[in-house]
Amino acid sequence: MARTLAIALLLLAAVSRPVPAADVTIYRCVDARGKVALRDTPCLKGEQQETRTMVRPKDAAPRPPAPPPPPARDDYPQPPRVVVAYPPRPLYECTTPDGDRYTSENAEGNPRWVPLWTLGYPVYPVFPRQEAGVDFRIRNDHVDISGGSHTVSGSRHPIAAYGAGTWIRDTCYALPQAEVCDRMVDRRDAIRRRFFNAMPSERDVLRVEERGINARLANDCGTD
Repeated sequence: MARTLAIALLLLAAVSRPVPAADVTIYRCVDARGKVALRDTPCLKGEQQETRTMVRPKDAAPRPPAPPPPPARDDYPQPPRVVVAYPPRPLYECTTPDGDRYTSENAEGNPRWVPLWTLGYPVYPVFPRQEAGVDFRIRNDHVDISGGSHTVSGSRHPIAAYGAGTWIRDTCYALPQAEVCDRMVDRRDAIRRRFFNAMPSERDVLRVEERGINARLANDCGTD
């Protein structure tokens, strides 16, 4: 019985709870000194009262949460990737007639001009020789005949004279690509060892050469 009575009282209190009015009344009160006051309750006794009815302000509805950004698309066509690949540059090993070896960027090696006598050809000096002759000259309807000799240089025989020479080229062959890469690495190591003891002017030359070797190793050998 007591439990039922308590429930009934709770329901009655909930029903009789005042509901806020939709409008609100503002009271403008002026006292005897002319002081104006605005309030939401009636003016005091002896004050001049004016009322204004206003719509009770309401809180704005909460904003809905912003939609999440769309997921990044990965199906857009990607721009074509351009890769420029250069074929590995060959390196040649050349051998001089004396047996010395060196490397060259081309199969020509180091062509050089040498006198023919260094190749075993016989050498004879070439002297000028005198040849006799007769000159005919016509002057004023008269023919003058005079004899003499003139100088002819050279020789009639094919001999190796002083000053004659020829170009010689060393024998060169292309190195395998793996050997080229190894030699590039060895050369770079030698440059770095030399760099610490080199003069400033020589360091500039070594620095440029090392940059070229690094670029060649990256392109031709795929190493840094």
